[in-house]
Amino acid sequence: MKSAAVFVAFACLLILHVEGQASVSIRRCLCQGPAANAVRLQRVEKIEVFPVSASCENVEIIVTLKNGAGKKCLNPKSEFTQKYINAALEKMKAA
Repeated sequence: MKSAAVFVAFACLLILHVEGQASVSIRRCLCQGPAANAVRLQRVEKIEVFPVSASCENVEIIVTLKNGAGKKCLNPKSEFTQKYINAALEKMKAA
């Protein structure tokens, strides 16, 4: 009888400990793996910039390629990407 009471007490303590643990956040970034440092500008149909969010701690830059060639993630720290974004912003300001 004593062993059953000890087991129940241990199980209750274990449940309380597990409930108090912080849940591990699951990253849901769109870009998985290494990002491209450059793409041919003639092949780019659309560019999307996703800022840091609760689900992903990275800035993500995704380009959609023409002719159904798919999508590519760009490295936001690459020189090519920085120049491309700045040129696109200047073009939007001029329009």
